[in-house]
Amino acid sequence: MAAKGFQLYDTTLRDGTQQEGLVLTVEDKLAVARHLDAFGVGFIEGGWPGAVPKDTEFFRRARTELPLRNAQLAAFGATRRPGTAVSADPQVRALLESGAPVVTLVAKADTRHVELALRTTLAENLAMIGSTVRHLVHSGRRVFVDAEHYFDGYRANREYALEVVRTAAEAGAEAVVLCDTNGGSLPDGIRETVAATIEATGVRVGIHCHDDTGCAVANTLAAVDAGATHVQGTAHGYGERCGNANLFTVAANLVLKRGLDILPPARLATMAEAGRAIGELTGRPAEAAAPYIGPSAFTHKGGLHASALRIDPDLYQHIDPAVVGSRMRTLVSDMGGRSSIELKARELGYEVTAGSEPVARAAARIKEMENRGYSFESADASFELLLREELYGYAGDGLFAVDSWAVSVEHRTAVTVTEARVRLRVDGVPLMAIGRGNGPVNALDRALHQALDPVFPDVARLELADYQVRVPTGRHGSAGPVRVLATFTDGERRWSTVGVDENLVAASWQALVDAVRYTLLDTPAPARLTVGA
Repeated sequence: MAAKGFQLYDTTLRDGTQQEGLVLTVEDKLAVARHLDAFGVGFIEGGWPGAVPKDTEFFRRARTELPLRNAQLAAFGATRRPGTAVSADPQVRALLESGAPVVTLVAKADTRHVELALRTTLAENLAMIGSTVRHLVHSGRRVFVDAEHYFDGYRANREYALEVVRTAAEAGAEAVVLCDTNGGSLPDGIRETVAATIEATGVRVGIHCHDDTGCAVANTLAAVDAGATHVQGTAHGYGERCGNANLFTVAANLVLKRGLDILPPARLATMAEAGRAIGELTGRPAEAAAPYIGPSAFTHKGGLHASALRIDPDLYQHIDPAVVGSRMRTLVSDMGGRSSIELKARELGYEVTAGSEPVARAAARIKEMENRGYSFESADASFELLLREELYGYAGDGLFAVDSWAVSVEHRTAVTVTEARVRLRVDGVPLMAIGRGNGPVNALDRALHQALDPVFPDVARLELADYQVRVPTGRHGSAGPVRVLATFTDGERRWSTVGVDENLVAASWQALVDAVRYTLLDTPAPARLTVGA
């Protein structure tokens, strides 16, 4: 369906940064803006120049450092102050000096906020809206007006809320955005109020929803159904309290579920990548279960699901994940069966069938190992090693063998010394190495590197990136087994391994050795070694 003139407006850099713990530098904001522009939003709200020094600096640098291909930059600010001439208001002047081609003004639409927060009259509030919008429009700016607390205001004093909308539009505002600022509305109320507002005023309206009832996305869609043609949101739903409408989810729903061509398919297909990039910059990635682009959005674990997915992925997926840049994943666990093994193996590039003996053996081993505390759903590397053992009888084992290892921890005056000794064989030649570190895992890791780096260059790039310890559910007590999940990188890829043992260091050693074996999966045997080589 054609959606000419429909406006997709992002407010991550202003409203999104009100989320607790989310702090962006100017460099961060410029980088996030580039990703939003590449994704294809129409407007990027950069912040509040004049009120926030960092935002003033952002707009200054954006003039030369932020060439936008798809979006226009918007500056956010307030109407003039009560009793002040608009031309003399420093905040209004700062909006113009920002150089942004678009200005979004926040205006009070709830009589209680006008009288209690602004401490002015209802008539003066309307005058503030009208004069500020006219001043900005006459200065060559496109203007949007965010009618703050609109839905609460509409319920408290319908006629005044409608008059705010009329005043802004008559002064030249391109759209009046109805804000569910407290986030307390539900879809039926949003739909009814938006429709009634459009009918009563004939004004183009937008929607800005907070997620305090968990309905921000649904409320946004309800507003569009009622006639709103401008939607606001933030990447990953960032924002104060419970956050804002997730703009990625809103955009995908409008395109894929409502049939509005607000984004071309090529840009929609970059959504997952845009989400990942922004999550890395903010330190707040998408929730695992976030619709469309969360890591678990198209992830399947149950055996019944896996059996159906082998026949047709659409049986348990509402869209093709590639449409939004995501991909289907299969988790291997004791809940799955042969079908899960087959799907996971195919995901990793192995041609297998669910009825084959290797798959049956792999499924049986996984069930038995998970009963002992292992978990393979987050340890793809350990799963692939197990799969290769069943398919080929070999998974990097022949390149080196472990004879023994030992760790000692000694506390001396004001210092703790940890030393690991490993004895290995490569091509029949014994190797011994000693590693010292700040703990048993670090010492073992260093000893392995000292022994194997000269022989296998690929191992030299192996680096531990994350390390987690869990007590398997229902196995309490310090004498019970522990599970170690270790994540490694070679600078380009990341993979995870798992180890389980009643001894924490032994479990860690399993994960370390699996990581080395995985690194060497496709490595040919080294030239024959000699002692002392």
